[in-house]
Amino acid sequence: MHTTHSTPSKEEIALLVPFDRLGLDRITLVANAEQAQRACTELAASQAWGFDTESKPTFFKDQASEGPHIVQLATLEKAWVFQLHDLPCRAVVADLLAQGGFTKAGFGLGDDRKRIVSKLGVEPAGVLELNTIFRERGYRKDMGVKGAVAVLFEQRFIKSKKAATSNWANPHLTEAQLVYAANDAYAAIRVFHALGLA
Repeated sequence: MHTTHSTPSKEEIALLVPFDRLGLDRITLVANAEQAQRACTELAASQAWGFDTESKPTFFKDQASEGPHIVQLATLEKAWVFQLHDLPCRAVVADLLAQGGFTKAGFGLGDDRKRIVSKLGVEPAGVLELNTIFRERGYRKDMGVKGAVAVLFEQRFIKSKKAATSNWANPHLTEAQLVYAANDAYAAIRVFHALGLA
């Protein structure tokens, strides 16, 4: 008989201490192919990366998303936020995502995967949906990053609604956008290691 675990409620999570996020000193913005190649070299030192994407929000029913506009990858040390408006940079990111031999772990990646296939023309390899791992371990509903951080670290993962719904297609991302995007991927890799998957 599987044990079922309950997920903490919003009220319970609100009482926890904040998650120790990455600051700007550990976040690298990647906007061209040369920067992307440097990021690839650094990422190759780790076997698993936290993974997420952001797309400019759509505001109308049936409006097609042109995302992703950015792709985030993180190790336990730092995070990279790749902008996709530069075509040579986008090509490096597509190769990176299609590369086997690395685990790309994140939450709610179904949409991200579809958008990557559509925009970058590659099937991301080695993608690990962390919600699936929690379900296998007896959690009834999708954890998401907030639930996972609460359960594993007894910390509250703060997500800014303003940053979440901001314009990710903007060539000049704000500091708030960089911190938001990078920490989604960083929290995922922290969860991956805490689950003993490394």
